[in-house]
Amino acid sequence: MITNNKTVISQLLLLGLPIPPEHQHLFYALFLAMYLITVLGNLIIIILIILDSHLHMPMYLFLSNLSFSDLCFSSVTMPKLLQNMQSEDTSIPYTGCLTQMYFLMVFGDMESFLLVVMAYDRYVAICFPLHYTSIMSPKLCVCLMVFCWVLTMLYSMLHTLFLARLSFCENNLIPQFFCDISALLKLACSDTYINELMIFIMGGLVSVIPFSLIIVSYVKIVCSILQVSSTRVFHKVFSTCGSHLSVVSLFYGTIIALYIFPSANNSTVKDTVMAMMCTVVTPMLNPFIYSLRNRDIKEALKNVLCKKKISL
Repeated sequence: MITNNKTVISQLLLLGLPIPPEHQHLFYALFLAMYLITVLGNLIIIILIILDSHLHMPMYLFLSNLSFSDLCFSSVTMPKLLQNMQSEDTSIPYTGCLTQMYFLMVFGDMESFLLVVMAYDRYVAICFPLHYTSIMSPKLCVCLMVFCWVLTMLYSMLHTLFLARLSFCENNLIPQFFCDISALLKLACSDTYINELMIFIMGGLVSVIPFSLIIVSYVKIVCSILQVSSTRVFHKVFSTCGSHLSVVSLFYGTIIALYIFPSANNSTVKDTVMAMMCTVVTPMLNPFIYSLRNRDIKEALKNVLCKKKISL
């Protein structure tokens, strides 16, 4: 519909994944299994932290928020992807697209902030062990969580409102399986300079600065470890920080590959694969990384299972 020389788009089409028709059912089963594993894995982490009093510590408060963020992050895109794979209609309402983009940014940016807070928590625990309880007080932890959630919501709302003011051309095809902000900007007919400037400036707030703070935290941790020539201390620190470093590498590795170093030939396949890694694979692997590398989580799972077995 054309009004006042502007194209008003009510529906957008998600092109989805470049999968041959004969393999659709196989990949549908694979993605459904991955989504169910993501939901189950993150729910188990959250439930264990709630049930086990030994896990009522700052580190696990942050981990429970990370699991909740991962669960929601995947749930924003996967149900729509699974629906589109079983239907010939891959359209999404314009308002629904903006809503999906908003929540995708909320939970994606929240994970970035949480990784910084968790890195700071490990820094305090290792470099100032005697003052850990006083520094990481319950009040500070709650304030950090509230600050992170409010900041990500305001940041995402800002981008959504700036995008909503744009007018769009007749082309309504999005070469992704979700509503990505960069893909939506390419469809706009009006000037997107302010939007791109906001992405460039504010992007540093949720990607470059958090990543830099994590690097600084772990540099200080390594320097602190080197001052103590003890194999036992080294293994203890590695077991404490190993899972967090693995999650950081996985999350920021895909973000850097997708946005910082995009493909030179604008490869849609490469961008789709990286987006799948970020929105589907990473939230699925995070619970396993923390479960397999974290002794407290494994002990909590054993305790819950033993209590369940005794009650039965």
